[in-house]
Amino acid sequence: MKISDFRSDTVTRPSEAMRRAMAEAEVGDDVFEDDPTVRKLEERVADLFGRDASLYCPTGTMANQIALGLCGSPGDEVLLEELSHSFHFEVGGPARLWGLTPRLYSSDRGLPDPAALADLVRPDNVHLSRTTVCVVENTHNFHGGRVVPVERIRKIREALPQSVSLHLDGARIWNALAATGTPLAHFAEPCRTVMAAFSKGLGCPAGSVVVGHPEDIAEARRLRKLLGGGMRQVGVLAATALVALDGGFDHLLEDHSRAQRLAEGFGVDPATVDTNIVIAEVADGPGLEAKLREEGVLIVALGPKQVRLVTHLDVGDEDVERALLAFERVS
Repeated sequence: MKISDFRSDTVTRPSEAMRRAMAEAEVGDDVFEDDPTVRKLEERVADLFGRDASLYCPTGTMANQIALGLCGSPGDEVLLEELSHSFHFEVGGPARLWGLTPRLYSSDRGLPDPAALADLVRPDNVHLSRTTVCVVENTHNFHGGRVVPVERIRKIREALPQSVSLHLDGARIWNALAATGTPLAHFAEPCRTVMAAFSKGLGCPAGSVVVGHPEDIAEARRLRKLLGGGMRQVGVLAATALVALDGGFDHLLEDHSRAQRLAEGFGVDPATVDTNIVIAEVADGPGLEAKLREEGVLIVALGPKQVRLVTHLDVGDEDVERALLAFERVS
């Protein structure tokens, strides 16, 4: 069953295909590693990323935190981009869970400077924390879905000492793949670990994955258990990810095209919109969010003067035009 078979509004929505797959999923007990649907998904994703192992997790936040737990120890330092999800929206997880001290770096709208990152790495000194892990977010949510090209990731890996692990927060890595055509294995190659979320862009109700080397994934399974992520017959959720992967990623280009149209209507330069996220400067972000909600259009205010608009599987061309007309009415 392919998600592309159910893209027509007159036949069956993708969510219905996924619900059907959930109902028909063969399940076992994933805590004992014998859920066949989960194992199939983990093997398939590991192969896509050019690795030998991966681990299914309920959320991207848990998957990111597991990766950080693998890469650092209490008292160590983690390099995080100043607007990154791992810093702002994971409840202080690096410090609270693993005793890692966040050190923030700036970027060019989500593109890190390899030399600047290297300069932030602490020297070997008895008085200082050790810098043991650097996180790169791709695509970068709050820089408007900015793609970090694989060449930049490779340069970051080359610039950092080998003692510093590189983790790729690839919640929206599928969008980076669609936008650039770069194979997922190329994105993963410079990194020790990668997180990818099935609920971002692919339309799954839940689920993310940590991809890495077998020895890391074995330990990741222990950390997942520690965090309460050991699930039983979770093949009913993993089945939705297999449906999504069967459909491929070309449909994401439609989301990107619709984001370009939204950008034009909201006064944003389309050249700054790489994928499916538009961040617009407005006079009153919370006010606009409230007004558009009354019109049946859901956006998110990021602050007093910014709003975020996201296209996805449930947003079609007519929805975009309706949103633009509503914006004209309330502006």
